[in-house]
Amino acid sequence: FVMGLIVAVYLLSNKERVIRTLKKLIYAFTSARVSERLIDTGTQADRIFHGFVSGQLTEALILGVLVFIGMLIFGFPYAVLCAVLIAVTSIIPIFGAWIGMIPCVFIILMTQPSKALWFILFIVVLQQLENNLIYPKIVGNSIGLDGLWVFFAILVGGSLFGLTGILLGIPILAVVRMTLKRVTDRRLREKDIEVR
Repeated sequence: FVMGLIVAVYLLSNKERVIRTLKKLIYAFTSARVSERLIDTGTQADRIFHGFVSGQLTEALILGVLVFIGMLIFGFPYAVLCAVLIAVTSIIPIFGAWIGMIPCVFIILMTQPSKALWFILFIVVLQQLENNLIYPKIVGNSIGLDGLWVFFAILVGGSLFGLTGILLGIPILAVVRMTLKRVTDRRLREKDIEVR
């Protein structure tokens, strides 16, 4: 994990140079046509991953605000702390808020034990609304996937690769979908076929 962070910081600090080097390698070792397609696909993948991250952060912020408002309305203690915990952990798609709920329940148990069960019920209802209505719209719209495909990417990615699959399944599926769509459209144009 630490080595991964160090490599990520190094790559981000030298991003322009790394991209320029990759472009040189691609142009040097592939044909012009393949090079253009690879670079265009890389540009689209960058746009999709950027949209996914911004969608995740937007969704986490919305969920944190909803938790804060709900906790104030229902009179739960430590509304700000719990809202921040749940917002930060909800960066993990679908299951993050459940992970953040655990320490919040312990905090509420220590101060007002009678409200802990009500807090769990509140989070369960809020998560159902968020997972079924808010999340697919925000994240799906940010990367161009329908809600059904977002759920499919999370289920398949999570079952195959665990937490990493949950985090990366959505943007990877979006890149695969975009690439497949472009190849299909190009082949249909070459065959002069119009599908309605």
